[in-house]
Amino acid sequence: MSSDKRPVAVLLAGGLARRMGGGDKPLRMLGGRPLLDHVLDRIRPQVRAVALNVNGDPARFAAWELPVLADPLPDNPGPLAGVLAGMRWAASLGVADVLSVPTDTPFLPENLVAGLNEARQAAGAAIACATSGGRTHPVVALWPAALADPLEAALRGGMRRIDAWTARYSVVTAQFDGGAVDPFFNVNSPDELAEAEALLAAGV
Repeated sequence: MSSDKRPVAVLLAGGLARRMGGGDKPLRMLGGRPLLDHVLDRIRPQVRAVALNVNGDPARFAAWELPVLADPLPDNPGPLAGVLAGMRWAASLGVADVLSVPTDTPFLPENLVAGLNEARQAAGAAIACATSGGRTHPVVALWPAALADPLEAALRGGMRRIDAWTARYSVVTAQFDGGAVDPFFNVNSPDELAEAEALLAAGV
């Protein structure tokens, strides 16, 4: 049995990116590199393995040589479906926890896993999610893979909102401060992509 207690990570890219004009948001270029590369740079050192939650033909992400996990339920049920995919994948590897992060957050904290895990252990909570600047980021969270079955049942019953589902469990928040930029700044529009370019150029 491995002594590595770190979680695995699922990068959530199953959405439709309507505000970006559609297409694959993680393939949009930032600083001459795909957004996905920036997220991987931040997350890979913190976890045991990384998978990508995307729908459609996985071949378009073949260059990254990552496991590609499609939503386990049809009709784009939202980020909880990606979390479920990550839980199932973690369980298949014998890993207790999965970290979920979106693929449009290029400035993620380098101590994200440590901060979430510390908060969860201190509170004795089941789930830990990130906060910054007075805002909670429910999709940036550390989840027990053991919750996969109840999550799937909730999704099949029509559950879509993350906070509505997590309200059934003990949840703790972990505060992260980013200094010059919110560490959970996310790129949802062309204007925000331009803002991220400016931040990157400024050395954030």
